[in-house]
Amino acid sequence: MSTTVTERTPLASAVTFSPAEMTVTLVDGRRLTVPLVWFPRLTDASPEQLCKFELLGDGEGIHWPELDEDLSVAGLLR
Repeated sequence: MSTTVTERTPLASAVTFSPAEMTVTLVDGRRLTVPLVWFPRLTDASPEQLCKFELLGDGEGIHWPELDEDLSVAGLLR
């Protein structure tokens, strides 16, 4: 049986924010919540800037064009 990319690669389906945290929902239903202070560019961003992100690939990464910030979902899970 072969494994597809989506079966072995964690992929984001949604990203939400609270004042102090970012929550990434994965396509398999898991949720990962991390403190924004881990990412200075995100900590210093306005709520409007935080919401202007793009999911890269099939959800392998998250990109904020205005903030010049990129995060990989696999890196967040490490």
